Amino acid sequence: MGMLIMSETERQMKAMMEMVRLGKLTLKQVAEQMEYSYKQIWRIYKRYKVKGDEGLVHKARGLNSNHKHPHRNIIIELYKTKYDGFGPTLAAEKLAKNEGYYINDETIRLWLLQEGLMNRIRKRKPYRQRRDRREQFGELIQIDGSIHDWFENGSKLCLFNMVDDATGINITRLELGETTIGIFRLLWRWIDKYGIPLAVYVDLKTVYVAPKELSYFQRVCKTLGIKVIKAYSAQAKGRVERKHAVYQDRLVKELRLRNIKNIDDTNVLLINEFDEEINKKFAKEASNPNSAHCSADNIDLQQVICWEFVRQVQNDWTFTLGGKYYQVLREDSKIVKAKAKICVRRHLDGSITAWHNNKKLSIELLSQRPVKVIEKKINFQAKTRSQCGKLGKQNSPWGRSYWLNHNNIANKAFNTTEKSVSPVG
Repeated sequence: MGMLIMSETERQMKAMMEMVRLGKLTLKQVAEQMEYSYKQIWRIYKRYKVKGDEGLVHKARGLNSNHKHPHRNIIIELYKTKYDGFGPTLAAEKLAKNEGYYINDETIRLWLLQEGLMNRIRKRKPYRQRRDRREQFGELIQIDGSIHDWFENGSKLCLFNMVDDATGINITRLELGETTIGIFRLLWRWIDKYGIPLAVYVDLKTVYVAPKELSYFQRVCKTLGIKVIKAYSAQAKGRVERKHAVYQDRLVKELRLRNIKNIDDTNVLLINEFDEEINKKFAKEASNPNSAHCSADNIDLQQVICWEFVRQVQNDWTFTLGGKYYQVLREDSKIVKAKAKICVRRHLDGSITAWHNNKKLSIELLSQRPVKVIEKKINFQAKTRSQCGKLGKQNSPWGRSYWLNHNNIANKAFNTTEKSVSPVG
């Protein structure tokens, strides 16, 4: 005989049904006592006479609820082993995409709270009034770099991020550090994809703005007609700062799931897939549907987004850059004269070009430093024969012998005089 689990109400009902069977109570009295309808009590009594105590127990007892998710335990186990640390929203997305379990993020949040895998405490930040978004796409672009341990191996790298202020559309690129070449590459990609923005919003780091002269980034923006606006606090460019938080959460976990541990593979993921997913999820429509970007069709970005240096052409038509020597070829010797100033550009691919009056010069890299040949020219008509002979006297064997013997005689005389003088005192 099996065991039955009965509630207090069911035990009370058993006692009354037994009294009805013995004729001590009627079904109407039981219905009034238990506050049930007569018809319901009659059905319970009929079931009690057939099944006994088992007929009083609720039929759903011991069975799973119809509202319980059939894969709850599997999902919780997946979260513990594979998606540990993921937020409810991101976990719901990854479970649907990678595992095929479609479940609401709020349901996952409640499960994580019940299992003790999530903290209820929410960090409150000080209130700051939000600045209204710009009206057009491309009217203002916020730029910043996020230094973070993206591969979770202790090495901190820089993720450059460009975020449109009106829509929140962004593109990113991972670099070794917050360097000029990194921001150049990302700016080129933005212009190639969307066009030239009207203004950029940057902080006071010297990679963006220089304290005295224009930085390389400022010079490029000036050439392209982009206004550079300085941000004097992190809160001023809050949209790009919030995007940093999104990428530090989602990108790190995506790299962990895909087992990506290098910069090149990460940038391929960002360009081909990840940035578009972020834009689809978080981007908004601008209040003005017209784009504020300017076309870059007639601009050679390779000659604009680069480093520029001013150099002087020497008498042998050479110049230096980065400790290397370059020769202006003979066919361009008529374009530029010796001692003239030229513009030397170092491009993103590492190539070097030289320009003078907007004309490109033909140059080649020298394998070694050029040797200067000094020629002494003697005007025999203006000088006498004895004067001409004196010019090369010291370079002749006789001249060198004369000065050598003369110095030896003078030194011996000086030493003899010094010994003959007695010390004072």
